[in-house]
Amino acid sequence: MTRSDATDPRPIPEPPVRPLPDPAPDRPDELPEPVQIGLPDLGAALSAGWADFRRAPAFGLLFAAFYVAGGLVLALVAFAVGRDWWLIPFILGFPLIAPFAAVGLYEVSRRIEAQESLDWPGVLGVVFAQKDRQVPSMAMVVLLLFMFWVFVAHTVFALFMGVSALTNITSSPALLMEGRGLVMLLVGTLIGGMFAAVLFSFTVVGLPVLLDREVDFITAIITSVRAVLMNGPVMAVWAAMIAGFLFLGILPYFLGLFVALPILGHASWHVYRRLLPDD
Repeated sequence: MTRSDATDPRPIPEPPVRPLPDPAPDRPDELPEPVQIGLPDLGAALSAGWADFRRAPAFGLLFAAFYVAGGLVLALVAFAVGRDWWLIPFILGFPLIAPFAAVGLYEVSRRIEAQESLDWPGVLGVVFAQKDRQVPSMAMVVLLLFMFWVFVAHTVFALFMGVSALTNITSSPALLMEGRGLVMLLVGTLIGGMFAAVLFSFTVVGLPVLLDREVDFITAIITSVRAVLMNGPVMAVWAAMIAGFLFLGILPYFLGLFVALPILGHASWHVYRRLLPDD
């Protein structure tokens, strides 16, 4: 905003924060152009994410609880049937689906930014309302790629270790730590990293923009990929930070996700706001 008189003592009002888009608009929103950000923006986003978590910890703990419970159930099933190695593709592929744990956290951060009330009916109502918007379409893309990753992980295992190893691995887990087992883990990790990079480029801006604005999921994906390509090195660091925090959160029986997921979810909102700032 500009003034016609530089000596005008009246304060310049802050620009209004946009409300959540109408779930049934007449036309889609126009998206701002992605901008370049730097490493200091990542630090600022993490700091803001921590502040949001401290401001409303109950929401973060609730949304993280679903993923912690799911991880524990999967682990119990794997141990019960003697298929401990099932956890390997899940742990490596978890960053592919983790962004959906942040949808509710995006709404919490949006409300804090807009200085709106943080009431349970309002936040949960927005989360459930996403079923009538574009988030389910994005979820189908992520789910299909995650299922394909699990299939590829099993195929890589069979190629390196042999089909019979799929049934013998529980009696000889040391096979994974020597010879072909180590090569298999390396190749599987590299392939999983490529899957994660694709999904990251789809969702890092794509998911929050679907919550924040009224656009179709294809436009959201294209905008997200553009933002990632424009900020390649910085976004690579951000992706590595997300993977590292999630991996550390999974190690202590998935319990670390109670802290890692909320902070990363809130911080991801602030990264999105820096990548796609309002005009």
